[in-house]
Amino acid sequence: MEEVCLNSEPLFDDGDEYEADGDFGEGQDDGAGETHLKKKPSQPTVGLEFDSFDQAYDFYNVYAKEQGFGIRVSNSWFRSKRKERYRAKLSCSSAGFKKKSEANNPRPETRTGCPAMIIIRLMDSKRWRIVEVELEHNHPLLWMLGVMDSQMLMKERVQLLVDLSKHLELKEGDTHAVYNYFCRMKLTNPNFFSLMDIDDDGHLKNVFWADARSRAACGLFNDTVAIDTTYLTNKYEIPLISFIGVNHHGQHVLLGCAFLGHESVEYYVWIFRAWLNCILGRPPQVIITDQSKPLQSAVSEVFPKARHCYCMWYIMQRVPEKLGGLKGYEAIKRQLNKAVYSSLKIAEFETAWADMINQHGLGDNKWLQTLYDDRQRWVPVYLKDIFFAGMIPVQENESFNAFFDGYVHKHTSFKEFVDKYDLALHRKHMKEAMADQESRNSCFELKTKCSFEVQLSKVYTKEIFKRFQSEVEGMYSCFNTRQVTASGPIITYIVKERVEVEGNEKEVRNYEVLYETSQVDIRCICSLFNYKGYLCRHALNVLNYNGVEEIPSRYILPRWTKDFKCRGVLHHGFNNVDMYNPIYWYHHLYRRAIPVLEQGAQSQDHYKVALHELEELMNRFNLVEDSTV
Repeated sequence: MEEVCLNSEPLFDDGDEYEADGDFGEGQDDGAGETHLKKKPSQPTVGLEFDSFDQAYDFYNVYAKEQGFGIRVSNSWFRSKRKERYRAKLSCSSAGFKKKSEANNPRPETRTGCPAMIIIRLMDSKRWRIVEVELEHNHPLLWMLGVMDSQMLMKERVQLLVDLSKHLELKEGDTHAVYNYFCRMKLTNPNFFSLMDIDDDGHLKNVFWADARSRAACGLFNDTVAIDTTYLTNKYEIPLISFIGVNHHGQHVLLGCAFLGHESVEYYVWIFRAWLNCILGRPPQVIITDQSKPLQSAVSEVFPKARHCYCMWYIMQRVPEKLGGLKGYEAIKRQLNKAVYSSLKIAEFETAWADMINQHGLGDNKWLQTLYDDRQRWVPVYLKDIFFAGMIPVQENESFNAFFDGYVHKHTSFKEFVDKYDLALHRKHMKEAMADQESRNSCFELKTKCSFEVQLSKVYTKEIFKRFQSEVEGMYSCFNTRQVTASGPIITYIVKERVEVEGNEKEVRNYEVLYETSQVDIRCICSLFNYKGYLCRHALNVLNYNGVEEIPSRYILPRWTKDFKCRGVLHHGFNNVDMYNPIYWYHHLYRRAIPVLEQGAQSQDHYKVALHELEELMNRFNLVEDSTV
């Protein structure tokens, strides 16, 4: 294949693709969420891998800032046909030399021909890997200068942090755009909720808001909530936080948004309390976040009764960055994945983890030690008693996508975001409406003769039925269901299943299932019911083995059913709310209006009747307004 090198660096050059300054920032997050004034990051190492070019660039940029130099992309190689970058050289900003200028007052030369650089390459069109490294510079770095007078430099940096006012860094036009958006929403959306946190000097510290649909969704899908800080962790232009739930189709729904001025306990607490105020003080049962000490402290303060867990997907995404430079990385990664994803019992995980640490001499690895210390918050085998509504990926091939993926890029401004916010929500709501329509009117294709499949095809929404259907089909990969012990009405079964392992190989695994005969109660060691909200193939096999023809109602969660929004669930939990509170009126009317919408969309005749009555209702509202003037 023909290859083309762009931006190749000659001895003299006068242009860069883009640069990053080497000045000091406030500090860096160490992965466990703690911010330090000075902490040397992992240095670039051959073999270290990243999910994207931007992630590799950010890693080298953070390292460079801590060392006291700037970086730039000095070389890029593209495949000519697809214009796809597959190789790049990231250099110290002092690399090369400027061309001689003919100007009367040319700027002084700042480059030294510095050799420090890394070369990264796209491997198998999936991951970027460091393939060459040069760490030595031919000029002093800021940290070197600091050694000469460390006390003075430290004093100046501490004073800089003391003098800094921590607030949102809004650019020209951003404040006006945010303010106008909130004003517009207040006029067109009476149940729109927003709060602003302003310091004594009038600087905007934090912002929280939620539109009417997000607030209504909180009444339905507030049991398990993910607080998504992806855009903070990945250093996006906007410090966006999203409160995410899961609707009855398994789709992510927005429950509120915030801009965070500073990653500290104080600021997180303000955001969380603003959201709690928005949802009428009804906290979720389970909260999922990234692994962060400030987040942990803030959640425990504002939501003391909620189960706080870390999203395993966030953690496992950092494995290449944190461990990629270690000897035997591929073997370490395989053992880590097996310990996390395949352990059915705590003892299995503990043994697998210890073997990995001992075999590779990782006892001094601080990141792995932090993960192990926090294992009860993120490793699935420790979380089997928690209902996650499918919010956390528990298998190696699952992922977690941020709510605004596709609408926000790394350099999206505040102004651009408020313009895209409505578009994103509109498309998400349309997707939910289409799923509602398909679930009501579609006849689901049955793939087996199992009575469980027939039963739940009449109950579940389309997407949840498809997920459950895969468990019904999976019953046929299970075999040799046998009773092993009995204690009164509780019988223990072992169900064998052939499962795929690395590559195309399969292995037989034993799944322990407890079955209580008098109440038809069932529990499987895989705990799929708690993770996803529907019974697994192993439990279904045991029910079938015992002649049970219908799944007990306790294992058919209302939140996955077609008519969930019409059941009056919104009314649940509002018993202690003032009946004269406008928020109560909104939720109560919303609940009563849903059946009208459902029936109105059944046919063109129904649509015309509903539209006519709604127009008449609006006219009556206007008459009431006129009579009170």
